[in-house]
Amino acid sequence: MASTSDKVGHALAKGLLIKTDYRKDATTESLSRGESVFSTSNAETYIEKEPTAADYFREIAPNGQTVKRYFRDLFPFLNWITRYNLQWFTGDLIAGLTVGAVVVPQGMAYALLAKLPAEYGLYTSFVGFILYWAFATSKDITIGTVAVMSTLVGNIVIKVQKTHPDIDAVEIARTLAVVSGCVVLFIGLARIGWIVEWISLTAITAFMTGSAITIGVGQIPALLGIPGINNRGPAYEVFINTLKALPKARLDAAMGVTALFLLYFIRFGFEFLSRRYPSRKKTFFFLSTLRIAFVLLLYIMISWLVNRGIKDAKKAHFRILGKVPRGFQHAGAPKMNTRTINAFASELPATIIVLLIEHIAISKSFGRINNYTINPSQELVAIGFTNVFGPFLGAYPATGSFSRTAIKSKAGVRTPLAGVFTAIVVLLALYALTAVFFYIPMSSLAAVIIHAVGDLITPPNVVYQFWEVSPLEVPIFFIGVFVTLFTNIENGIYATIAASGALLLFRLSKAKGRFVGRTKVQSLSQDSFSKLEARNACSSDSEQSATLSQARDVFLPLDRKDGSNPDIQVKQPHPGVFIYRFNEGFNYPNSQHYMEHFTEHIFKETRRTTLDNYAKLGDRPWNDPGPRRGQPAEVRTHLPILRAVILDFSAVNNVDVSAVQNLVDVRKQLDRYASPATVGWHFANITSRWTRRALASAGFGYPKSNSPELNWKSIISIADFDDSVSTINSQEKPKYDVEHQTKDDEIRSDSAPHAAPAYEKTGANVTVTGKSVPLYGVNRPFFHVDIFAAVEAALAVVEQDEAQLAG
Repeated sequence: MASTSDKVGHALAKGLLIKTDYRKDATTESLSRGESVFSTSNAETYIEKEPTAADYFREIAPNGQTVKRYFRDLFPFLNWITRYNLQWFTGDLIAGLTVGAVVVPQGMAYALLAKLPAEYGLYTSFVGFILYWAFATSKDITIGTVAVMSTLVGNIVIKVQKTHPDIDAVEIARTLAVVSGCVVLFIGLARIGWIVEWISLTAITAFMTGSAITIGVGQIPALLGIPGINNRGPAYEVFINTLKALPKARLDAAMGVTALFLLYFIRFGFEFLSRRYPSRKKTFFFLSTLRIAFVLLLYIMISWLVNRGIKDAKKAHFRILGKVPRGFQHAGAPKMNTRTINAFASELPATIIVLLIEHIAISKSFGRINNYTINPSQELVAIGFTNVFGPFLGAYPATGSFSRTAIKSKAGVRTPLAGVFTAIVVLLALYALTAVFFYIPMSSLAAVIIHAVGDLITPPNVVYQFWEVSPLEVPIFFIGVFVTLFTNIENGIYATIAASGALLLFRLSKAKGRFVGRTKVQSLSQDSFSKLEARNACSSDSEQSATLSQARDVFLPLDRKDGSNPDIQVKQPHPGVFIYRFNEGFNYPNSQHYMEHFTEHIFKETRRTTLDNYAKLGDRPWNDPGPRRGQPAEVRTHLPILRAVILDFSAVNNVDVSAVQNLVDVRKQLDRYASPATVGWHFANITSRWTRRALASAGFGYPKSNSPELNWKSIISIADFDDSVSTINSQEKPKYDVEHQTKDDEIRSDSAPHAAPAYEKTGANVTVTGKSVPLYGVNRPFFHVDIFAAVEAALAVVEQDEAQLAG
């Protein structure tokens, strides 16, 4: 009996003139009669129920368990903190201190890129390390100052101050951190971190490479002590202007160039020693990671000796960092207002994109290297939380650092808690080493930046690998690099993302399916294959033999563009029966392109059931001009008529209204083409209930109740009966295809209900003894488990029709 809600729904539909019974499904009695379906003497029938909108909302609606898991996942440290031990502590301590030796000089150098005083780099680094560990799903990643983000912040500061010179750079940077952090935090809390996947690896590497070159070139004037060069312009302009101004180089060049040389000398020296003495590789690694701290301390000592007694940094013999305030002198709530936000609003998307892609790309990469999986949405929660609360201690936008993450990983980090030890190092630097920082040569800091960003440049070998994998993406890489070099980093980000998106849409909209045919294959071991090769090489009466498995059907493209051996013969299953495989999804961007290719091939390889006979020229349709005057008409009588089509949906996850409507239109077109014959439509490998529902709503998958004599047959795929299907982990059963052509070919019950069925080969059919059930609903007989079942079903009808015509 219908429920009250059903009655209300039907009454409402009737009032709105909505036809709910338009499908005209064949009744269950019709489906179960005669040769249309197998006899169910020992098999329980199965009627597939279509999913409803209520089912969909139940699937996506959170329940109590989901809500509990959501809040538990916000604090991943609860999963491992109770198991923390001394061995983990030792590994985290070593890794934390090692990274700390790198982050202090890098943090100050990157703050200068952001057009901020050096201490703000230390504030940002401290906040990133002290907050991240509680929200982290990656043990390796380090959040703090990075070259690309710092350069982007510096560009925004310069742009805003051009139109609003009264707004302080620190105020701009801190406000930017809070606003971008709120956006990223929302994305993470809403668990929509999957949007990062829309940014391709090619786009990321292109913008990172372009940014690294831009930053490195921009530091050359500071490295050489050349004044008066705008290092925020396009990289090519900065490089040309630097070459022109080389005669203006100062004493700073001695402190910068030698520092850069020494950094690379130490690095390559320890890499050589690691290869020469592998047993001491770990020791050489730790010594190599300390090279930045060592070089800076060396040049601080030189600077102190040269500039001893100088109280004003401007009076030094070469540019030095100057006074760095001790402790958190600038802590407090950031001064936020709509005027500042509006001033940098146009730059906000680029800031958010950099925050997202740098961190997620790095954390995923090291997760794969160290055999663990990150949660992108939770990582965005960590970044967002850090950037929202960091500005209260003076931080500016921070994200994941590649170089420090690599050091942390190689240092043997065990848990995210290692960041706390790095934070302690930064804290000690803020309170104990600020007097030493006064003498840091600015050219030496430029050398540190150039040395750090050099690792972000994509090597030519990687670009060559891109070419091997996907040649179309290599131009995107160079587009991103050149746009960044000739304009700015922001344009490079947008260009690479736009180009990647355009390529994706092109591939999707121009997706082209393939017509496939059938061939027989057998399997054998490598040893047996060697014997087979020897047999083929010798005469036919050779004693060499090979053990082959039972032959089975496989379906390969008829155009043979799949790389399979072209000497293998692939045939259509029957004249007039076509198998079409979708290579991509089947949705509105590509459905028309698919169907054009589909119908074009069918019209080319078949003829109309009723041949056209136009007595007069005016009777011919306008789009069928026929042969030229005086030329004979094309003879197509040797071609078969269209009998059936089989669509392989193995690559289709879902369909939409446009795709289904295109199928409906093509079905009508082919029905007219084949009239008065009927074209059979069969579907294979549909794995989504919603796809089956969508197709069924358009009349696919089942015979109509008004079909004359219900002249159809089907292959019913059956599987072992299992009375424990209510359990989640019920064992997967093998599937078997049984063609039931007569009432005598039945499933016989000769064993206990729960016993595994036995199978006997009887002629062309398989007799099954034991209890079995249909795999898919018998009310959808034209939805098949695989192509083999679909082909057998189509051929059953075709052969029956041919037998009737012959009789």
